[in-house]
Amino acid sequence: MYMKDPMGIENKSMEIIEEVMKDTSFSKEESIVVKRMIHTTGDFDYRKIAVFQNNFLNAALDSLSRGGTLFTDTKMAYMGINKIALGKAGCNLRCFIDDEKVSEEAKKINTTRSACAVDRAVSEGIDMFVIGNAPTALFRLLELIKEGKANPKFIVGVPVGFVGAAESKEYLREFDIPSISTAGTKGGSNVAASIVNALLYMVVGR
Repeated sequence: MYMKDPMGIENKSMEIIEEVMKDTSFSKEESIVVKRMIHTTGDFDYRKIAVFQNNFLNAALDSLSRGGTLFTDTKMAYMGINKIALGKAGCNLRCFIDDEKVSEEAKKINTTRSACAVDRAVSEGIDMFVIGNAPTALFRLLELIKEGKANPKFIVGVPVGFVGAAESKEYLREFDIPSISTAGTKGGSNVAASIVNALLYMVVGR
C-alpha cells in the first residue's frame, strides 16, 4: 500500500519536514520558504545553508504583490514556477537563454548565454531576478549593480555547482540588496523555482 492522494502526500511530507525544522531560528515566513526548498530536493541540509538578507521576505512579497516581470536564467526554473500563481499575482516570467540575439552576443564577446541574458533582462527594465543554475548570470548581475546599471527589487541567487557557484553567492551576500542564497555548492533551478512558488503561495494562495 502507498499514498495516492497528492495533497495528502504533500501534507505528510511537510509534517516530516516540520519536525526537523524545530531546531532552526527562521521566522515563520522564512520557514515556509525553507520547507519548500527541502520538500523539492529531499535534502534537509537546506535548513542549515539557506541565507536570507536585507529584509528579503518583505521585499519579495511586496514586489510580487504589486506585479511585474521576473527574470530566470534557465528553462527548468521557468517551467517549475507556478504560472497560475504568477498570473494571480499579476506577474510574468522571462527567460532569454534560447534567444538568438543573446546567443550571438555570447559568442561575440566570449561569455555565457546566461550572462548575456542578464544584460538583456536589465535592458528591458526587469528588476526581479531568479538565478538557479549559472554563476556567470549572478556574477554579471552583480557587476551591473556595481556599475549602477541595475537596481533589483530582490534576488533569488542559488546557482549550483563546483565552479563559481559558492563564490558568486558569497559575493551576492556582500551587497545591500534583498536576497536569498545558499552557502556552498548546493542550489539549482528546482530550488530557485521552489523559492518563488513559496513566495507566490504566500501572496495569492494555492
